[in-house]
Amino acid sequence: MIQHLGLLVAYPVVFAAIFVCGLGGTFHYGYSVSVMTSPSAFIKELVNQTCMHRYRLSLESWQLSLIWSFTVSIFCVGGLLGSLAAGSLASKFGRKRCLLLNTFVAILGGVLMLLSKTAMSFEMIMAGRFFFGINSGASLAVYPMYIMEITPRTLKGMVGVTIGSFMSLGKFSGQLLGISESLGTEKLWPWLLGFIGFTGLFQLLTLFFLPESPGFLLLDRGDQRACEKALKQLWGNKDYSREIEEMLEEKAALQSVRSYSVLELIQNKTVRWQLITVSVTFASVQLCGINAVYFYSFDVFRAAGIPEQKLRYAALGTGLCEFSTVVSCFMIVNRTGKTVLLFRGYAGMSVTLVFLTITLYLQSQVSWMPYCSMVLIFICIVFFAIGPVGVTPTLPGELFAQPFRSAAYTISCTLNWLGLFVVGMVFPILVFNVPEIKNKTPLEIAAEFDKMHCKPKRKHATEMNANRIISYETKL
Repeated sequence: MIQHLGLLVAYPVVFAAIFVCGLGGTFHYGYSVSVMTSPSAFIKELVNQTCMHRYRLSLESWQLSLIWSFTVSIFCVGGLLGSLAAGSLASKFGRKRCLLLNTFVAILGGVLMLLSKTAMSFEMIMAGRFFFGINSGASLAVYPMYIMEITPRTLKGMVGVTIGSFMSLGKFSGQLLGISESLGTEKLWPWLLGFIGFTGLFQLLTLFFLPESPGFLLLDRGDQRACEKALKQLWGNKDYSREIEEMLEEKAALQSVRSYSVLELIQNKTVRWQLITVSVTFASVQLCGINAVYFYSFDVFRAAGIPEQKLRYAALGTGLCEFSTVVSCFMIVNRTGKTVLLFRGYAGMSVTLVFLTITLYLQSQVSWMPYCSMVLIFICIVFFAIGPVGVTPTLPGELFAQPFRSAAYTISCTLNWLGLFVVGMVFPILVFNVPEIKNKTPLEIAAEFDKMHCKPKRKHATEMNANRIISYETKL
């Protein structure tokens, strides 16, 4: 701990940049993932009221579920577009200026969220989520680029973990502000959704005082004097001729090497294993299902048997678990190593999910088993935070040389957002299409499936068929 405090004193401007860019950047991603759970009932009510007011139409449950899942998942569409555009914008305008422009997108999304209830328009919430997605996608691409370029080598391992730290802080903040004692009320929920606009405004006002990336100034702009000035502002008033010489050597080495496109990276056999590693790790972060817990935490804990009045606080525990664990990972990453953390994280999650399956099976037979399920969900999140959260985001920059790096980030961000979109869209549909199976036989469950998925004109025949099945089983 004393060592980390010493580094904070030695590089205060670097840590200020990490805080400003993190709070106005990857914090938004985490906040947007978790914040929709708490006001879900109010938003669904707004959707129903809007349709009734405009079209005199009362939505069926499946229609409302589809609109809700699209509202949640459109964030991922914006995120994909933002991440794909961020690389070229950062190269053209610079890392700092790209982050500044990105704050206006967050502020616009916040304004739409704040006005959505007054305007009685759930479409404004969708648009706000879309803009928040663009902002988060660009931040996830530019924030690591900027922070890794302004950080001394001795801090790069720990700085990589801050990406996951601010994500986790965002998730926890979205849940904390969403409780009924804070902004999670029928009157204040638009302020809960629009909170990102205020953090974006904070970044806009403070980012002006931070320097541009020294590497960008020297390698892209060719301005050695500005590069030296930025280094002194970031690292202190010393002689950085050696660091500048190393950057110039890198530039000279790269002049004869062009940047590879995504297709060329995929076809290049010399970096095949690096590409497989990055693809698997980024896909695993989303497809392991952990973000379903944040998107739909009330549904997850409700299925685990947690009482309705305790759902908000159980959901709050997930964010607290992840944030506290990621902060601990910040302290140990340099000593333990990223490969070990990644392996331990996924291995621990696998074992925990096996036990969770068992407790879910037994929850109807043992009264206290739902709380065991809740604890196991927390443990799973802890293992997720130990490795995947802190290690995965910086892998493309560490595994690939400069010519391949841009294409590698493009592939990894695309996999990340597509995976998140699939989780956001598919999970509520799966929940909606799985009937209650407690104390029912396979034949009764089959009848329930038939009732759920039949066409309206077949409904009467299906109900008669279900009654025959139940009558037959009663006779048996």
